[in-house]
Amino acid sequence: MSISKWLGAALGWSFGGPIGAIIGLALGSVVDSMADGDGFPYLGEGEPRKRERPRYRKRPNYDQYTERKTTSGDFEVSLLILASIVIKADNHQDHRELNFVRQYFANMYGKERANHAFKLFKNINQQDISTRQVCMQIQRMMDHPSRLQLIHFLFGIAKADEHVAEAEVKQIYTISGYLGVSSRDFESIKEMFYNSVDHAYKILEIDKNASVEEIKAAYRKMAKKYHPDRVAHLGKEHQEGAEEKFRQVQQAYEQLQKEKGF
Repeated sequence: MSISKWLGAALGWSFGGPIGAIIGLALGSVVDSMADGDGFPYLGEGEPRKRERPRYRKRPNYDQYTERKTTSGDFEVSLLILASIVIKADNHQDHRELNFVRQYFANMYGKERANHAFKLFKNINQQDISTRQVCMQIQRMMDHPSRLQLIHFLFGIAKADEHVAEAEVKQIYTISGYLGVSSRDFESIKEMFYNSVDHAYKILEIDKNASVEEIKAAYRKMAKKYHPDRVAHLGKEHQEGAEEKFRQVQQAYEQLQKEKGF
C-alpha cells in the first residue's frame, strides 16, 4: 500500500486544521524525497516503489465540526506530532527515544505501516510546530480515553533514554493542559513511569490517608477510566497498548490491599 493510499484510507478529522497543514507539508517532502530516490529504508523496507500520484479523500471543512469519531489514523498522526514536540523539548534528540517511537509503531501496526509513519515523522520532526494549535485541535476532536493514551505514550518516549528530563515533563504537562487532561490524570499517568513513596495512591488519584472504602471506590473508577475497551474504536492494537495502564491500576490496588490488609 502506498503512503498516499494509507493516508487517504486512515485519516479522518486530522486531515484538516493545523494538523492537516503539518501533514500536508510532511507528505510533500516525503513524495519529493521518494522521487529523488530516497527510499527511507526503515524497519527492513526494501527498494523504493515507483512514485504514485497521491490520492486523498476530500478534505473536510474543519470549522464545521465540534466532534468527529477518532480513527486509528487520526491517533497515529497525533502521536507522531506530539512525539516530535516531546523529543525536542530538552534540545537533544536521543536515538533511544527515536527507536522507542519506531519500535512502538512497528509493534502496534507492523513494519509496512510503521515505515509509512516514519517517512512522515522524519519530515514532521523538521518543522516548527505550534504546540497549542495542534493540541487544541486534538482536544476538540479526540475523545478523552484516547487523549489519556496519548499522554501515556509520551511519557514512554521521555523515559526511553532512562532519564526523564525536567524539560520533557514540563512539555508533557503543557500538552496535557491543552488537551484538557486534568492535573490528577496527568499525575496518575506520570506515576506509572516513576516509583515514589506514594506510588499506588497517586496512580489511583487518592490521598495516602484514604480509607479502605475510598480505595475501593477509586479502584473501580480508575479501572473503568483506563479499561482497554474505552479505546476499542481505535482498533485492537490500541486496546493492547491501553492494557499497560490498566495493569498499573490493578497493581496499585493490589499493593494497597496488602498494605491495608483487606
